[in-house]
Amino acid sequence: MIMITVVIADRLGKGQNVAKGVEVAGGRAVVVPGMGADMRLGDVMQTEKADIGISFCGSGGAGAITAATKYGYAERHGMRSVEEGVTAINDGKTVLGFGFMDQEELGRRLVEAYMNKK
Repeated sequence: MIMITVVIADRLGKGQNVAKGVEVAGGRAVVVPGMGADMRLGDVMQTEKADIGISFCGSGGAGAITAATKYGYAERHGMRSVEEGVTAINDGKTVLGFGFMDQEELGRRLVEAYMNKK
């Protein structure tokens, strides 16, 4: 089985609950530490050779847009629900920008959606 790597970058340095969901679904979670982590999403995705990147901030877009601009990732931002994230994965997006929602279900469902596309 191929291991899916997900980088989680939260403006406030959180993301541990999403990481639990990623691991429950059989993925490898990399949580970017520290304040302003969302702005380092693309850099860490490159280093980790990640399949998916998740950015969290108030607007739900800064980190995702930065990663897409710098590295050309297909992104969708401004999302506020698990369903929007699953739809983005199904639409071929690999960098996802959310408002603050550090939820285990989000990590689990995104990895499941990604694996179902393979």
